[in-house]
Amino acid sequence: MSANNSFPDNYVPNEDEEFMSERQQEYFKSMLSSWKDELLADSKFTIEGMQKEAGNIPDIADRASEESSRAVLLRTRDRQRKLVAKIDQALLRIENGEYGYCQATGQPISLPRLIARPIATMCLEAQERHERDERVFRDD
Repeated sequence: MSANNSFPDNYVPNEDEEFMSERQQEYFKSMLSSWKDELLADSKFTIEGMQKEAGNIPDIADRASEESSRAVLLRTRDRQRKLVAKIDQALLRIENGEYGYCQATGQPISLPRLIARPIATMCLEAQERHERDERVFRDD
């Protein structure tokens, strides 16, 4: 994930700036858009590769191996599709002025967390609480 050319190569949002200033929003928008573009390009490459490899493989063992590989690629593609949807949601939150704020508490999400996980919707404390609750209420 890389930022576009409108930022100096070394620009990283920091705590000394106004939280979610226009500059920070543009930084995250650029980061998210670049990440989405990379995922979509990778997805296109995966689909094209699968189409080229599709064929009649007479050997049963080779066919099983090919099907196993295809299943892994399709699971990866599905994860990428879900990630692209989360990136789109984050971009929408930027447009709505909601990006960077915890959906559970309304408090700002730390910049280091957003830089590490730009699709984060909860601050670290709320996320940890959510994960603990999931473990407690999960049906095993």
